[in-house]
Amino acid sequence: MCGIAGIFSLINQPIHDLDRRLKVMNKAIIHRGPDGDGIHISASQTAGLAHRRLAIIDLSPTGAQPMIGNDGMALVHNGEVYNYVEMHKELNNFWNFKGHSDTETILAAHAKWGDEAVKKFRGMFAYARWDDKNRRAFIARDPFGIKPLYYAIVDDKFYFASEMKAILPFLPAIETDEHGLADYVAFQFPIHEQTLFKDIKQLPPAHKIIIENGQIKINKYWDVDYSSKANKSSKEFEEELRSLLEDSMRIHLRSDVPVGAYCSGGVDSSLIALLSANSSEQNRDFFHGKFTCLPGYDESQYARDVSKAAHGKLHEIDINADDMINNVSKVIYHLDQPVAGHGSFPQYMVSGLCSKHVKVVLGGQGGDEIFGGYTRYVIGYLEHALQAEIDGTANEISTPIALKDLIGNLAMLKQYKPMMKMFFANGLFEPFANRYYRLQGRAADLKNEIALEDLPMDDVFTRFESSFNGPKISQDAVFDKMTRFDYNHLLPALLQVEDRMGMAHGLESRVPILDKPIVEFAASLPMREKLNHGETKIILKNAFSDILPQSILNRKDKMGFPYPIKEWFENEMSDFIRDTFNSQKSANRPYTNHKEIIANLDNNAAFSRKLWGLLSLELWYQNFHDKATEIKYTA
Repeated sequence: MCGIAGIFSLINQPIHDLDRRLKVMNKAIIHRGPDGDGIHISASQTAGLAHRRLAIIDLSPTGAQPMIGNDGMALVHNGEVYNYVEMHKELNNFWNFKGHSDTETILAAHAKWGDEAVKKFRGMFAYARWDDKNRRAFIARDPFGIKPLYYAIVDDKFYFASEMKAILPFLPAIETDEHGLADYVAFQFPIHEQTLFKDIKQLPPAHKIIIENGQIKINKYWDVDYSSKANKSSKEFEEELRSLLEDSMRIHLRSDVPVGAYCSGGVDSSLIALLSANSSEQNRDFFHGKFTCLPGYDESQYARDVSKAAHGKLHEIDINADDMINNVSKVIYHLDQPVAGHGSFPQYMVSGLCSKHVKVVLGGQGGDEIFGGYTRYVIGYLEHALQAEIDGTANEISTPIALKDLIGNLAMLKQYKPMMKMFFANGLFEPFANRYYRLQGRAADLKNEIALEDLPMDDVFTRFESSFNGPKISQDAVFDKMTRFDYNHLLPALLQVEDRMGMAHGLESRVPILDKPIVEFAASLPMREKLNHGETKIILKNAFSDILPQSILNRKDKMGFPYPIKEWFENEMSDFIRDTFNSQKSANRPYTNHKEIIANLDNNAAFSRKLWGLLSLELWYQNFHDKATEIKYTA
């Protein structure tokens, strides 16, 4: 886990002030690698690579970067390639290894297999390889977007970095990207290559960039196939999942430093914590954020149940409104742009706790997206099943779970009645892409505070629909369409939070559920293994029912990372929020209706969720736009 950055000339001309530019980029991401740093400048002066190191594997100097291979290729790498041990053995007769780092294994693999090497890696990674002889760069991001990679083209130079703040100094100006903002308004995160910064793009997951002779080519090197479903018994599926996850845990626990685990009290994090503890007595430090200030928000008892079952040590942090006031701006700074709901703040606080005890922490991210854990999938599918029954079109392909099989467990939707009321109020039985866009989308909530008419909202839906109805999926498989959209777009946004909140504290976060064999397996599962009688993620619960505490298995109230944001906004944080918005600069932000925002501050009961989105946006402007002069690089 580290931070990387670099600059390539697109006209094969030496880059002026290259060393200083790279140092500026490295300084911006110093928090990602407190254990060391390095810079490599090519002999031609047309390329430079920068690296900040968080030492996890091969703590010796042989693991330092930028790394130069036996063939003269230069590489910077952020993340972990977990199958480096097996690849090392496979390549040992081909490559003279100087150490045992996974980074050197990437160099060796590319020397043997060329660009196809990226398909052989199991792990989380973003890396750049420079061939000075042929003036050729190869850049890749892992299949799921666990590790970030951003880029911009400015004055015939290609800039890339792990975080956008390392690229900002070189932009002609810091401006808001209207397409990225439209995505944020609609979903709480940009989709595809968009970001909130004009001129900066993100490399999507499972994509590679090749720069050669001044030409830039971006291609997808891997995709998940949902179109073919396996035919096995539930018992056989459960045994296969158990074997796959245990194997993933085996390689995810490879580390030369101690490993801990998040423990939120949900199924996914609880399972990862238990499997981690079962592998070694050294992996029994668990971390939990609790909110004891108000009733109804304290989930620590569930975390304690898991810790007790694992014979582990639970480290808890009690989080309050003052913590949010003191840290929320830092959260937005480290995120680079606001994304994916308000869970980033407690994640930041718990990551800070983790960093005091371990350098690597395991999390359960990915389980909801690939195994169908979100309750909105039940709500969306419920409408689809009802329509199929009314139209007489229900069948094993379009409606593998019949309406009658959902009825018995609809009590789980009780706390989602407000969402259902809004969802079913308009557009009932429209095409399913329109329905999921309405179920997922949040733009309608902000129609008064955001000038939607000035943003390309129609373009958002066009790109959403193209992705939602994309290839490698049956056109009738609506459950797969919902989970695949979230896997492709929501999950990378959540992984951005996972990465940034850990890296803000020099902490490596690993997500064992997101292993390629597990994701491919999940895509091949029939729907009955994910949603059965209205219960979500049934295969995970059944496959590990012998180790998960009953209190976790029987939970019906798990809702992400809940905390009393509504109550804080109305009380302890009221002055902070008013002070944040009551400024001349805030009154003149593009695309916002400041008067409506101020008017709604007195209506927090219905406004708290969207107020978080608007507060995050305002703090983003303060952190970056308002400091554009300070950020700007001057040659």
